[in-house]
This record gives sequence, C-alpha cells and structure tokens, in this order.
Amino acid sequence: MDTTVLSTFILPAALFTIMLGMGMSLTIDDFRRLLVYPKAVLIGMLNQLILLPIIGFLWVKFFGVEGALAVGMMIIAACPGGVSSNLVTHLTKADLALSISLTAISSVITVFTIPIIVGFALNYFMGNDTTIQLPFWQTIFKIVAITIFPVSLGIFIRKRKPKFADWMDRPFRIAATTLFSTIILVLFIKEREMVLASFGDLALVCIALNLSTMGLGYIFAKIAKLNLNQTLSLAIESGTQNGTMAIVIALSILYNEPMALPAAIYSIVMFVSVVPLMLIFGRRKNPGAG
Repeated sequence: MDTTVLSTFILPAALFTIMLGMGMSLTIDDFRRLLVYPKAVLIGMLNQLILLPIIGFLWVKFFGVEGALAVGMMIIAACPGGVSSNLVTHLTKADLALSISLTAISSVITVFTIPIIVGFALNYFMGNDTTIQLPFWQTIFKIVAITIFPVSLGIFIRKRKPKFADWMDRPFRIAATTLFSTIILVLFIKEREMVLASFGDLALVCIALNLSTMGLGYIFAKIAKLNLNQTLSLAIESGTQNGTMAIVIALSILYNEPMALPAAIYSIVMFVSVVPLMLIFGRRKNPGAG
C-alpha cells in the first residue's frame, strides 16, 4: 500500500470513523460528569494528561530509546484514551459512564497538549538532526478536524436519532477494530526490518509504561477511597491510549513511519495487559457499584 495514500486518506478517514462512532455513544451529560464524580475525573485527568507523559519520558530515558522511536513513545504517551478503553471497561463490568467521561474530556484537552508534548519530544530527542517540524496551530486544526468534529457530529446524531446511534454502535465498533488492526498490520509489513530490530526494546518500554500507569491509576483511586468499579475504570483509562490517533500524528502530520511503530506495539501490549482484568472481573454476577 502506498504510504502517501495511507497517511493522507486512509488513516485520517479511519480515525474520523472511529471518533464518529465514539461520538454516537456520548451525550452532553458525559461532559457534565465532572460535577458528579469530581474526585474520580480529576484523578483520571492527572494520570493521563500529566503523569503519563512524564512517566513515558522517564521510561524512554531509562531504556535508552533514541531518535524517532523515542518521539513515537512520547506521541502515544501524549494521546488521550480512546474507544478501546471504553470497550475494555464494559467487558470488565467497571464504571463505563466514568470511562466514557474521561475519554470525552481528555480528547478535548489533548487537542492543545499534544502539540506541546510532541514539539518538546522532537526538539529533545532529535534536535538539529531533523528537519521535521510540528506546526502548532496547523496540528491543532488537523486534530480537531479528525477528532473533535466527528465526536461532536456523533453527539448531534445521537441527540437527534438515538435509535439509529444505538443501532450503529456494533457496526462502528467492528469497523474500528478492523481498521485499526489493518493499519497496524500494514505498518508492521512496511517497516518489518525496523520492527524486527527494535521490537524487543520497544516492547519493554511499552510494557513498563502500560503497567506503571495502570498501577498508578489503581493506587491513586484506592488512596481516594473510590469504589472497585471506579478504581478499575481509572486503571484502564490511565493505561489505554488512542493508538490510532498516535499513528495518525506520526504518519499524517509528521510523515515519519518509524515514529508510528511505538504506538502500534503499545496497542498490542495494552490489549494483552487488560485480558486478566476482563477474565477476573468480567465474570462478576452482580458488579453493582463495586
């Protein structure tokens, strides 16, 4: 598959479709839930927007990852949660409303934080050795166009046609999973030499980042004395990132394939890490409020 076609058309269209599907699962009340669960939402935002990029940076330094791959790790660390975190939360019978709210709110805020974090990563890890630039306002515009706009459109559709939105939920989830899996497969095939050369090191960084952020989400929730369902949601949301968005930023904004590899590998790691949660907690008969 031609890289230009993938980065210019297919990837943005895939993310647009995924975010539209997410939007059709949201209502305005999901953004108001900050007032309902202020403590839980604030902990979630602290973990995802502040601690995750810092921890990502520290792990990258610890494992000695450099150049484009280091920038790629920072891209995935800067991204918000996605529909994957909502799906996993649902399968673990945790607090889905809280998970959706955290995803919705972080998706809005990261529009402005991603250019800052990624811009810092480019300067720090690549410096004068690269001609790659991240235009701040252009990046914000692109992220809004393929994330906030389709989410808003999805919310509007749900408000006007709730039955249609419910009916389309399953097809959109299937489409999102299929598209994302295909994108990762194509990326691995195109960059197979680099994947084989760096998979071990990247996998270790991704595992460390995923488990440490999920662990912090769990610990902070326990310190705040949240119930089990909220605790599970925070742990999942803290370690489950929007891999599609990270790949879009790498390929469609920065036009750098190696930078997309950490997001692809992290996406595999994060799904593997939540399987035990789904097996243990997803079997509960009456999860209630946890």
